[in-house]
Amino acid sequence: MAYELIIFDNDGVLVDSEPLANTILAGYLTELGHPTSYEDSLRDYMGSAVHRVHDLVHQRTGRRLPADFEETLLARTLAAFERELRPVAGIQDVLAGLRDAGTPYCVASSSSHRRIRAGHRAAGLGEWFDEAVLFSAEDVGKGKPAPDLFLHAAREMGVPPERCAVVEDSPLGVQAAVAAEMDVYGYTAMTAADRLADANGLFGDMKELLGLISTPR
Repeated sequence: MAYELIIFDNDGVLVDSEPLANTILAGYLTELGHPTSYEDSLRDYMGSAVHRVHDLVHQRTGRRLPADFEETLLARTLAAFERELRPVAGIQDVLAGLRDAGTPYCVASSSSHRRIRAGHRAAGLGEWFDEAVLFSAEDVGKGKPAPDLFLHAAREMGVPPERCAVVEDSPLGVQAAVAAEMDVYGYTAMTAADRLADANGLFGDMKELLGLISTPR
């Protein structure tokens, strides 16, 4: 394996949560008087921590979201996960390949620990990740595109940034990996390739990923 650590984004890379989560976010913001389409939500918030929602709404409108916004959004999202969430097609084969090769992997997500773990349970991925390899923007106080989360994950896993590969599906995530001076591979299932153009490689099917990250650097 060409890398000593593979760092996975969570939403849209491990669990197929982006359509669910962004539909709920767009609907809730619209309900609160901030008209937002599903496409708006993907463009503005995909891959980001929830503080970005607060920040952009305030910048654009001068209004603050309700104090219980995050808890209500999370409750609605987790309820949808329990009903509908599925793993990203092919991800279990990728994880099995990494495990068989003895290559460490972890998660670095803008989502909260609670949401990450709930998503893994709902999608049947819990067996692949113990708590020690789950890292959240909650841990560092800054979400993507800041590099802090990826650098924190690498440090905790004991691997230099230059020996890590990040797997991302959002422009904000790719920016964060580049800022962390890590190689990054962009998953284009939901994001146009040109929006992930700064990645070291692009792929549209999970079965391609092991070949990409196994290529000698």
